[in-house]
Amino acid sequence: MVIFTFIGFTLFVAIVSYVATLKTNENTNDGYFLGGRSLTAGVIAGSLLLTNLSTEQIVGLNGQAYSEGILVMAWETLAAIAMVITAIYLLPKYLKGGITTLPEFLAERYDNATKTITSGLFLLGYILILLPIVLYSGSLAISTMFNVPELLDVSPEIALWICVWTIGIIGSLYAIFGGLKAVAVSDTLNAVGLLIGGLMIPVFGLIYIGNGSVFGGMELLLNEVPEKFHAVGDEKSSVPFSTIFTGLMLVQLFYWGTNQAIIQRALGAKNLKEGQKGLLLAAFVKILGPLIVVLPGIIAFYIFGPDLVTPDQAYPMLVNKVLPPYLLGFFAAVLFGAILSSFNSALNSSITLFSIDIYKPYISPNASENAIIKNGKYFGIFLAVASMVIAPMIAKAPQGLFGYLQEVNGCYTIPILSIIVVGYFTKKVPAIAAKVGILSGVILYLFYLFLKYFILDTSGLPHFLHIQAVIFFINVGLMLFIGHLYPRKSKFKLSYTNKVDITPYRYVKLSSVVITIIVVYIYYHFS
Repeated sequence: MVIFTFIGFTLFVAIVSYVATLKTNENTNDGYFLGGRSLTAGVIAGSLLLTNLSTEQIVGLNGQAYSEGILVMAWETLAAIAMVITAIYLLPKYLKGGITTLPEFLAERYDNATKTITSGLFLLGYILILLPIVLYSGSLAISTMFNVPELLDVSPEIALWICVWTIGIIGSLYAIFGGLKAVAVSDTLNAVGLLIGGLMIPVFGLIYIGNGSVFGGMELLLNEVPEKFHAVGDEKSSVPFSTIFTGLMLVQLFYWGTNQAIIQRALGAKNLKEGQKGLLLAAFVKILGPLIVVLPGIIAFYIFGPDLVTPDQAYPMLVNKVLPPYLLGFFAAVLFGAILSSFNSALNSSITLFSIDIYKPYISPNASENAIIKNGKYFGIFLAVASMVIAPMIAKAPQGLFGYLQEVNGCYTIPILSIIVVGYFTKKVPAIAAKVGILSGVILYLFYLFLKYFILDTSGLPHFLHIQAVIFFINVGLMLFIGHLYPRKSKFKLSYTNKVDITPYRYVKLSSVVITIIVVYIYYHFS
């Protein structure tokens, strides 16, 4: 029954996604990479949420909540503020310029060399960190949570390989052969499923501890483990409250406003109005994220106590404990969809970056759109296979590698964010300043990591999010200084391509204020 439910829901998503792409001309760049610039608010919101939400968040954040409580909700609630800023300030400029990739804007604002360097940083981040980790962590969760070794009568190692290649092949079919629209539509359907499935776990968990009552279970948690409901973390926590005003907000702005794998959904918007509505809708839903990725961890702490071998066991054990067997297949399908979404979205964005920013200008400048797409698909196949081969090998890596790799992301997130911010909000900073900004950001952050891991006692260093903020402002200051000494000969002016209507959503500011007030109130209530 579990297998039939799983296969049924997965096939339903695949068929609907295929049908939705039949009217899209995917032999053009806009058709393949941006869904024909036809994405509406609901599709954009669903795809944004599912691209973001995967086992790293569902299992990882619940594991942190098991250890530290709701203070880790900062990763979810602050995302709403970042999406508001993107909707109001960044997306109008993106759509006005008619860009397909963020580095395309950098070519217009600075020069082609800056664009190439940035695309290379993005691709290195996706290839070496994101794609293999998504495959490995997702496959490990599926294999462990649903006991795949016993189900298929194979060893845990073989089960991991089976899960990796299953997720990788299906994700590749969406990303490589379906284009952005197939990815976005499948994300939207899986988002609905994950919202339902994800909320089932805390509901059944509260019913379990509350003797049949959701509210009784919630009251029990508040009374028995009140220390888990303090949103303000100290400097020893994984997310100190002070980082909200420094690096954490910058990381959120990079992720939701400049990360190609995320913002590509909004770049495919039918018009600015739909793009802004999609971002704001996703922001509203993101505020509810802690119900799925934080509350279950606290419930698991109450049920299992503080003695689990690793915090990441909390969520899988809770699922097995409270979820009725007849819902296991459906939940497996939506969790599979979440893993699939993160993989195929990153893969699709990697193909886009390679095709538009590297293949076209450097390998085959005279290539037709059809040839660009064709060779992009070949690159996608190579990338997918490489990720599927690398992913199972991560199991042999030293403990703590995941946390290390997440921290290393700062090597490219902060330099890229700084040159995009300066590029959009200044007119005369030259291309040389962007190159210096990228170089200084990478070198300074690598130097910090070298000190932390090889030279100094980690207790003597500030939190890595504080360090990222310091480097960001050093970068911005350095670029502005260079711009003052060697300004562009003419002020930069963003051209309007008329590819989509850029009339803003009527209620964008009102919605943004409401979202911000809700986030502030949540922190005030749990402070």
